[in-house]
Amino acid sequence: MASDFVWFELVTPDAKAAEAFYTAVVGWKTEASSGPAGPYTIFKAGDFHVGGMLEMKDVPAGWLGYLGVDDVDAFAKKVEAAGGAIRRPPEDIPNVGRFAVVADPQGAMFVLFRGETDDAPPRPAPMSPGSLGWSELHAADWEKLFDFYAPLFGWVKHDTVPMGEMGVYQTFGPQAAAIGGMFSNHAPAPAPYWLYYFGVEGVDSAIERVKANGGQVLMGPVEVPGGAWVVNAQDPQGGLFALLGMRG
Repeated sequence: MASDFVWFELVTPDAKAAEAFYTAVVGWKTEASSGPAGPYTIFKAGDFHVGGMLEMKDVPAGWLGYLGVDDVDAFAKKVEAAGGAIRRPPEDIPNVGRFAVVADPQGAMFVLFRGETDDAPPRPAPMSPGSLGWSELHAADWEKLFDFYAPLFGWVKHDTVPMGEMGVYQTFGPQAAAIGGMFSNHAPAPAPYWLYYFGVEGVDSAIERVKANGGQVLMGPVEVPGGAWVVNAQDPQGGLFALLGMRG
């Protein structure tokens, strides 16, 4: 079974401020909910539930991707056996599903998730405003991590894009289509991490919204194959994210 990311979650020390930032910048609407750790905010693109947010005062802000699996407990053991680590053991979210927080052998964290039903949650069209369109692994050594993820999640290599002195950018995903890319980032933020891309209508106006709402643009806009443009940014609490859209 090839796995894809099925949910994205922002852990932040200030949920109220982060909600104001992301609704202004990405255009999401929000819905109040609750989870095992208390109040939980759901991000919506139109009528689609695309991600969530959890306030935790004592951890750095950051986004986590949920990878859909058929058995969370078995996969957590596989992650450990392959050199990764279990950061939060498998646990149920009542009426939602089961999850575990894990890390790959180089320390990048992600979540294993199995929903209550077999139906994948409906998703907005790729590249549409508010969609979560690309998942990128900033690794210490991407080739070693590809060898970790591929057998676990059924991923194969798609395009290999040369990046000059930075080596190559390797796209990956199930056989059907690439869902993300990975490369060896020789200046990683404190450690290797996953970066998630959110669709916006126009990249230039989104850059202005990032700045106007207290965020920082770290890189870009840079054109990517297919004609879209990307920007790497940081929210006011320190969470890293990227935006994907057309110019103008």
